[in-house]
Amino acid sequence: MERSDQMFKVRAAELRKILVELGPAYIKIAQAVSSRPDLIQPSYLDELSLLQDRITPFSTEVALDTIEKELGLQIDELFSEISPEPVAAASLGQVYQARLRRSGQVVAVKVQRPGVQAAISLDILILRFLAGVVKKAGKFNTDLQAVIDEWASSLFREMDYRKEADNGLKFRRLYGGIKDVFVPNINMEHTTRRVLVMEWVEGQKLSEVKDLYLVEVGVYCSFNQLLENGFYHADPHPGNLFRTYDGKLAYIDFGMMGEFKQEFREGFIEACLHLVNRDFDALSKDFVTLGLLPPTAEKEAVTKALTGVFQDAVAKGVQNISFGDLLGNLGTTMYKFKFQIPSYFSLVIRSLAVLEGIAISSDPNYKVLGSTYPWIAKKVLTDSSPQLKSSLQALLYKDGAFRIDRLESLLTESLRARTEKAFVKIQREEANSRMVFKEILSFTLTEKGSFVREILIEEFAKGLDALGLATLDSLTSAATTRIPFTGSSVSFMSKEDMINLRTFHRLMFLLAGLESNKKSFELMELATPTIIKAHTWRNHHCFPINLH
Repeated sequence: MERSDQMFKVRAAELRKILVELGPAYIKIAQAVSSRPDLIQPSYLDELSLLQDRITPFSTEVALDTIEKELGLQIDELFSEISPEPVAAASLGQVYQARLRRSGQVVAVKVQRPGVQAAISLDILILRFLAGVVKKAGKFNTDLQAVIDEWASSLFREMDYRKEADNGLKFRRLYGGIKDVFVPNINMEHTTRRVLVMEWVEGQKLSEVKDLYLVEVGVYCSFNQLLENGFYHADPHPGNLFRTYDGKLAYIDFGMMGEFKQEFREGFIEACLHLVNRDFDALSKDFVTLGLLPPTAEKEAVTKALTGVFQDAVAKGVQNISFGDLLGNLGTTMYKFKFQIPSYFSLVIRSLAVLEGIAISSDPNYKVLGSTYPWIAKKVLTDSSPQLKSSLQALLYKDGAFRIDRLESLLTESLRARTEKAFVKIQREEANSRMVFKEILSFTLTEKGSFVREILIEEFAKGLDALGLATLDSLTSAATTRIPFTGSSVSFMSKEDMINLRTFHRLMFLLAGLESNKKSFELMELATPTIIKAHTWRNHHCFPINLH
């Protein structure tokens, strides 16, 4: 390690210690910028990512007094029992275990730290002043004051426990039904601005148990949060994820939630597709869509930089892409080029990085993108969004030529996400070829598969046309060899026809899940009626309702 790098690491460690001593506001903002490579050098990011709330609890007497004032009842009227000391303490509040007198339910009672709002308000004023000084010095491309304002707004919402309660109920409604996900219920009757009462979660921190299956559950749940509904847990650090004693993944603490807008969700999906397929020119445009780059950015320079960052990382395939490594490499590049990461995006990448970090403790080779990509592939194949349809079209065609390898990759990956037990990986070689073929065929006959169906029909029809010409070539060639003085035969096939015929053969093997050197008689028996009807549809511009 170079001397300058060592110096940065020492300073970063000292900064972390100082922030802990300064108090809640500084801890919170340090946690926020720990996923902002456009603001902080990589050596500092590594150290700040270790930062955890290490705050001395305030007295239980003060906490109980706060509960009584907020709820308007004596402690004995509310609870039949309550822990004498907090079971957890953080920068904004602390938690007690209690039992409700009326129902007998065991609950967690979160009580806000006294005076925390006033203290944080003063700290924010100081931070805004310092940010203005730094901005005038021209050290950052990012508007630090705007970053602090947005963070402060989020923090003040987090300090209103009524808002956290609403978040928890919404999160439970959207994701509580996912297999092996547990979201505790909120007791709204006993929740106020400074006190929150929720169902007690019995278990261990996910980071303390080696349970890769539950990490996969978390990845799938995160996929739903980020790409389906857009409402996501923005602070999934190890202390907020538990393994219950009955083997479920429990989410707690809903103070910091994020909203992922539709256009950004689609842009994120496109970026993942372009990254995996090494289309770095399109990836640079995705960065503009996502707000990572201004529209005025020099596209060629950006594409060159992204190629340098990602080329080696994706060369071994999506299964081996490390999200943490990608983030680290991108962070170095973005700091160098002074790109800006929007606050919403920093929360997204932070949540994914945390999941990968927890998983690595159980499996050093775990890759969160490899687990998520099957669902991305499935979504881009089935989504009705015009933007994603356009992206799929652009991905599968180049200068009018159909790129069968990309469809094969998407279909193969999407099959890994096809089971009800979403988190169990299914290796391609284990899948029965007839089952895979029927499943893909069934998918293309559904409403969601209509766009892919149209593409397949067009390519099958082109292939059948080429097959007919190839047959005609064979007959003509045979005739010229048997009939004297006829001269050499003339091929009816163009270069495009040859490409279409090769594509047709690859489509057949793809749908069967067979290797190209194996027999395909059974496949032809299964597929021929459908392909003939597809060819008929192309000629008559109508699609039959039932292809069976």
